[in-house]
Amino acid sequence: MLKIQNLNKIDEAGLSVFPAEKYQIDSKFADPDAIILRSFDMHSMELPSSLKAIARAGAGYNNIPVDKCTEKGIVVFNTPGANANGVKELVLAGLLLASRDIANGIEWVKTLKGKGAEIATLVESGKNNYAGTEIQKKTLAVIGLGAIGVLVANAAQSLGMNVIGYDPYISVNAALKLSSSVNVARSLDATVGNADFVTINIPQTPETKGYINKELISHMKDGVKVLNFARGGLVNNADMKAALESGKVAKYITDFPDADVLDMPNVIAIPHLGASTAESETNCAIMAADQIREYLEKGNIINSVNFPAAEMDRSGGTRIVIANKNVPNMVSQITAVLASENVNISNMLNRNRNEIAYNIIDVDKADVCNSCVEKLKAIQGVFLVRKID
Repeated sequence: MLKIQNLNKIDEAGLSVFPAEKYQIDSKFADPDAIILRSFDMHSMELPSSLKAIARAGAGYNNIPVDKCTEKGIVVFNTPGANANGVKELVLAGLLLASRDIANGIEWVKTLKGKGAEIATLVESGKNNYAGTEIQKKTLAVIGLGAIGVLVANAAQSLGMNVIGYDPYISVNAALKLSSSVNVARSLDATVGNADFVTINIPQTPETKGYINKELISHMKDGVKVLNFARGGLVNNADMKAALESGKVAKYITDFPDADVLDMPNVIAIPHLGASTAESETNCAIMAADQIREYLEKGNIINSVNFPAAEMDRSGGTRIVIANKNVPNMVSQITAVLASENVNISNMLNRNRNEIAYNIIDVDKADVCNSCVEKLKAIQGVFLVRKID
């Protein structure tokens, strides 16, 4: 039986992907084969030697020690796109909240309780204080054109906004989904320079922390409204507070409130609702579970954040998966070991990503002896060998 440890409450539709005859699921396993989680912080957690895979039911993965996992040959997955629609809808709500002063208007209406027949008159006389502006024909800058950014850009364009996107690493798949009416800028400064609204939709990494900072804000127009539904650390809080106090930024709408954010003026802070829809949680859980099964049962890697993508149909016999340093002469050493054990290769796939190479090898033998596996492990540069019967 394969053991799946869930470190957070995971949607039952996702857990049901694991058939009961092959998998056990528990939150307290000491020796799991895989971990499925949402926001649980794993950085101080001891990683068991049995652990082969971690799947984050969501797009962000800064709660997982990815470098440490890579060193131990643990494949880390996320679920890009599974919660994209839920986040997109909240970004659109953020645009409207930023432009129409809806939140303050609602709070003001609550103060009219108990005024009886006067309420209608008071509403008519006071509503102009919360009138705001429309988003149609305004310019939206979308930083990051991944699964969420593309949906936001397309939706905003369909609402009549002028949309400018920026992503130097846009994938072919994302580019094909992006509306031809969305302008794609070649530089970040050109993207934000004339925008009425700026939304950031990129992952948080050491390189992107504090991405929206004093320097970038200085290139924005006065009175810009900034939306952050990606990760809190993407915005430098001290720089944002100064920009809000000076009026350079008119409003900051964020899904990541903290002590600093709540001390800023003109902030609309939302309690991390971006991917909290029932549909998003179900989609993420199912996708994460499917990816774990593909890896544990077939060795296929889909949506990994630290290993190369690799998928190959089974062709019978036994499957061997091998991860090694991406250096010359590794494939020839691997095939030489198999030949020395009279193991014939029926199909093979080799993929690489940065410093890691990953091999999926189907062999004719129904059973590959343990000595063959040990010889493969002994090759200098090999850090993962797994036999899948």
